[in-house]
Amino acid sequence: MGHGKDRVETAGGLGNRLALWRAGRAHPATAFQSQPEPRTVGLYGRGKQLIAGNILFAGHLVEAPGRRLWDIAPPDAAFAAEMHGFAWLDDLAAVGDGAARGRAQDWTWAWIAAFGRDAGPGWSPDLTGRRLIRLINHALMLLQGRDKAQADAYFRALSAQTLFLSRRWKAAAPGLPRFEALTGLISAGLALKGMERVAAPAIAALERDCRVGIDAGGGIPTRNPEELLEVFTLLTWAARALAEADRPVGPGLAGAMERIAPGMRALRHADGGLARFHGGGRGVEGRPDQALAASGVRAMPASGRAMGFARLSHGRTSVVVDAAPPPVGRASRSAHASTLAFELTSGRRPVVVSCGPGASFGADWGHAARATASHSTLCLDGFSSSRFADSGSDELTDIAAVPVMRLAPVEGGTGFHATHAGWEATHGLLCGRDLVLSNDGRHLAGQDTLDAATPNQRRRFGRMLSGTDPRGGPAADAQGVGYAIRFHLHPDADAALDLGGTAVSLMLKSGEIWVFRHDGRATLSLEPSVYLERGRLKPRPARQIVLSGRAFDFHTRIGWTLAKAQDTPLAIRDLERDDLPVPL
Repeated sequence: MGHGKDRVETAGGLGNRLALWRAGRAHPATAFQSQPEPRTVGLYGRGKQLIAGNILFAGHLVEAPGRRLWDIAPPDAAFAAEMHGFAWLDDLAAVGDGAARGRAQDWTWAWIAAFGRDAGPGWSPDLTGRRLIRLINHALMLLQGRDKAQADAYFRALSAQTLFLSRRWKAAAPGLPRFEALTGLISAGLALKGMERVAAPAIAALERDCRVGIDAGGGIPTRNPEELLEVFTLLTWAARALAEADRPVGPGLAGAMERIAPGMRALRHADGGLARFHGGGRGVEGRPDQALAASGVRAMPASGRAMGFARLSHGRTSVVVDAAPPPVGRASRSAHASTLAFELTSGRRPVVVSCGPGASFGADWGHAARATASHSTLCLDGFSSSRFADSGSDELTDIAAVPVMRLAPVEGGTGFHATHAGWEATHGLLCGRDLVLSNDGRHLAGQDTLDAATPNQRRRFGRMLSGTDPRGGPAADAQGVGYAIRFHLHPDADAALDLGGTAVSLMLKSGEIWVFRHDGRATLSLEPSVYLERGRLKPRPARQIVLSGRAFDFHTRIGWTLAKAQDTPLAIRDLERDDLPVPL
């Protein structure tokens, strides 16, 4: 199997070198059709860190004051991809002063000199598309004060990458990599004089991919909200490039944006950040709003459902629930066993969260973050709701089906009900979750259930209780099947046991107080947790509320509530801004 992989990589390298050799022999562009304008949004704090020589890419910090980026030996492939993708130009542009411009120009021309003619690191189609978008977006900053020889080198580099992409975009994997490659090619083909010929085939390919890669509900196979945002953002950039070139936006592209936009609104929390599921984070601050505004699509989600998620929203409170099975096949390689998990945000403050994407902290964290125990839902001891085929696989194959899902108005609020069958084959149990968010957004009532209803399910559950389960694994014995309902809390939520250990009080930075209570059928505890977010060196310590117990009947019910304290005002003036993470 390893030899096959080597052959694929060798073939890809040969194809890249041949495409770049041909691109280098073509006549380069020397100017833009019109002056490009920045479209990408960077982070000021990250830009200041880059200027200071603190390079934080893919979870690795390299302190290199006074050194060029290309003098650094990348610690892994993910770090190298961030280097060669040039998204750091967005952060330097967000600072925008002389030091930022000097750093951007120095690193860019150093890349041209070191890598511009060699189909080595950074010459995959998706990274080339990502890099081209940034090099064109920030042309004004990059070319300011440059002499003719440097400008010529810049345009030669743009031309070589454009022609390379025109021959190699098909090698990009379907999904986000393909959209990056095609958007970069369209942007360059329409922006550079003499490159117009490459635009038409790329536009036609993007039209096809929009029809095939974006489903009827505006979703993508990975069900990753942040990845959907990145795809949506790329499509808005492609549409804008077409409009600025006085070319029509085709029905495939326009239809994809019209399908995605309502779903993006459903996947946003009250604070504007995205729900963090299936390997996705909250998204770059401001990018969801920017992409929605750029799309021009005003439609709202008709049902509160999007890409398998359900959204309940009243007052200042939003709840997003993973209400569908995880992705399957290749799309499941970063999927999480998070079925029926929820997140809750109050105003600008996340309260209940998932642990989040852990891959940037290493393979162990990445694997642990995908388990059901890393999400705010019920988990059986030793069993995630969806599981890997074997210990060496990244794909989920034992998938939790969702036979029932309802989201509808109920008396006093909005109700959600769903069940999953992730433990039916192993334990004979169906897992259910009911949620009701009150109309004022101040009260969330929940009930989690484990049911063995049919004769087959009861026989399976009985074998688990007797300790004779033929499938192996941790059989339950007569003491029942152990379970834990977890509510992972954001690190900024200050949690404490209250009312003699029967409740948990949560103090938010906004001054709001929320109180968690339960019906007494399980044991309440407050335990350590972690909050995993890209852009930090280490996981952030956090807490989790845990309701634990053992199921030994055919029907197990656990009720709980999360509600604002009565003396918490209806509206709170919450103006405090969180500082960006500083990797020092």
